[in-house]
Amino acid sequence: MVDAISLVIIGCAILGFLYSAKQWAAVYSVKMDGHPDDTHINRGDSAPDALEQMKNLGKIIQVGADAFLYAEYKYLAVFVVVFTVVVIFAVDVYAAIAFVLGCFTSTFSGWIGMKIATYTNYRTSHQCWSSVTLGYAVAIQGGSVMGLSLVAMGLLVLMLLILCFKSMGHFDSPEQMYEAIAGYGLGGSSIALFGRVGGGIYTKAADVGADLSGKIDNGMDEDDPRNPACIADNVGDNVGDIAGMGADLFGSFAEATCAALVVASASDIKDNWEAMMFPLLLSAGGIVSGIITLLVCNLFYKVKKNADVEKALKGVLVISTVLETPFIYGTAVYSLPKEFKMGDFEATPLTACWPVWLGLWSGLIIGYTTEYFTSHSYKPVRNIANSQATSAATGIIFGLAVGYNSCVVPTLCLGVTVLVAHSLLGMYGIALAALGMLSTMTMGLTIDAYGPISDNAGGIAEMAGLSMEVRKITDALDAAGNTTAAIGKGFAIGSAALVSLALFGAYTVRADIKSVNILDPWTFTGLLLGAMIPYAFSAMTMTSVGYAAQDMVEECRMQFKEILAGTAQPDYDRCIKISTEASLKEMIAPGLLVMLSPLAAGLLFGKNCTAGLLTGSLVSGVQMAISMSNTGGAWDNAKKFIEATGAKGSEQHKNAVTGDTVGDPLKDTSGPAINIVMKLSAIISLVFGGFIAHYSSDTGGPFWITMIK
Repeated sequence: MVDAISLVIIGCAILGFLYSAKQWAAVYSVKMDGHPDDTHINRGDSAPDALEQMKNLGKIIQVGADAFLYAEYKYLAVFVVVFTVVVIFAVDVYAAIAFVLGCFTSTFSGWIGMKIATYTNYRTSHQCWSSVTLGYAVAIQGGSVMGLSLVAMGLLVLMLLILCFKSMGHFDSPEQMYEAIAGYGLGGSSIALFGRVGGGIYTKAADVGADLSGKIDNGMDEDDPRNPACIADNVGDNVGDIAGMGADLFGSFAEATCAALVVASASDIKDNWEAMMFPLLLSAGGIVSGIITLLVCNLFYKVKKNADVEKALKGVLVISTVLETPFIYGTAVYSLPKEFKMGDFEATPLTACWPVWLGLWSGLIIGYTTEYFTSHSYKPVRNIANSQATSAATGIIFGLAVGYNSCVVPTLCLGVTVLVAHSLLGMYGIALAALGMLSTMTMGLTIDAYGPISDNAGGIAEMAGLSMEVRKITDALDAAGNTTAAIGKGFAIGSAALVSLALFGAYTVRADIKSVNILDPWTFTGLLLGAMIPYAFSAMTMTSVGYAAQDMVEECRMQFKEILAGTAQPDYDRCIKISTEASLKEMIAPGLLVMLSPLAAGLLFGKNCTAGLLTGSLVSGVQMAISMSNTGGAWDNAKKFIEATGAKGSEQHKNAVTGDTVGDPLKDTSGPAINIVMKLSAIISLVFGGFIAHYSSDTGGPFWITMIK
């Protein structure tokens, strides 16, 4: 029989699915008829066949995205089978079951997001033909389908997995059961890494190739239909920023929850079912507050003109954060005892709320800090744009400085959150802080998905030949999407840092490490190796983008000879194929680096070395992820700021395009993927913690050291 608290969690997940279906119905009901009854529509200089072109372009992007994911998932199926066997032999069958479920849920999450986005993008273009109000509405509805359905699915599958293991599994203790459930987070993050890296290489190979051959070589606009790489670029927005981001944040949710469960299972509340389910209830409350946000947001932030779009998107984050704050307290009072012990810490429901609140509001601060350093409404990006009037080199120097400077406030927020959370509840407090930052994930994913949808809508509007008035609307949606995408990346990096630290704490419990002493030579060796991993990973992914972009440029230049002569049409499929093949080939080596490093360190140099590796990877990774993402975002928006001033085609604009092209792999390939580098290293160490400890000496060094002595 299912207890009341389990029913609450399952009920919230089902509610998320139902509201997601309602939003999907609203998107599905959009008629692609050209608004024949709209007497106020301004068709202006739209092409006569604009409606048919919109439909055709939407279908081409759908087919291209489907083809990439189908090819990628064939590779991933082989990986899942092989790694499942490894988990069975190194851990146990239960962990392998959880791993497979995590892989499936992550894969399905990315696929759902991509299907929704490619269905919504050209409908958004169509609605912008009528007004910015209708265009914004369908874009945000499409984004919310992904946000709600992904969180609901992740929560429901995890809850059912726990109930199945609890009723039918054979475990010696609660600790053993929750350690096996950690395989769910490992599966989610493994798929996320390949999805992020593969999708990131795909989209940036197309984007850089399109910019170099189209903009710089031939002075074309962003989405000129004559550019054969522009469709691949639009496909890449979906497979990278939708499928990849969806899998990434699903992995964060699964890992943070698993870390909290593992740490709690080694405490006094391990036999208190209601208290153990507190982490899942936080995510369940996030679904409810997300739905309320969607219902009330239009009351406070009405979108009637182009300038209202960015305010409305930020309002989604602010309202959801405010609503989630009392939800957290109610959840704690409902599920936690009036007094309980977490290791050496005495706690109450209010004590547990503080780490969650800190994580929640730190996420919002990090998001707004990211916006300040990447939006062209503020001084940092405008300084970059002004410097590009001198040369591309000065723009690159200013952009790097902006990225480095943008690390300060997020690091302070994370430091304060970690300090307070750990002081109150130890590693359990840090896991709760991570869940607090992720508690508004329904709305975070909504605006993340909105970005690529509106970006695609703008590209489709230009390629279909819609009027300049319509394209001003799609440009406004796209510009707001760029700002919120930067906020989303800051949010994802901050949550990844907290999740990684929480997983590190769970690993020390699993591997029976009482303290991590950096004076220990094995720990310090691991610290150096771990600090190096984000650099090696970034070098591999950026090199991959460079090689793939070279192939794309050569293909485009060859096609342009005939296209510009009027003797041939662009071969979009050829460019899609180049991006697909390059990304699938190049994603393997970075993935293996991340997955094998903690295992190799533990088996060769002991569990203390793995602890050092996780610490080094986290400390260097979070700085790199923030600076790379924000540097790339600042260069991108400096280019857009110059375009908005009417200087398109000038020497200053060409310098800005160079900066934007350099920044593309930083902000959309290497930077975001470092999130998963930090998390995946930690979750692998947690799942294989017992295995690593078995091959370590009594002092935490390698097993072979005792043989030498």
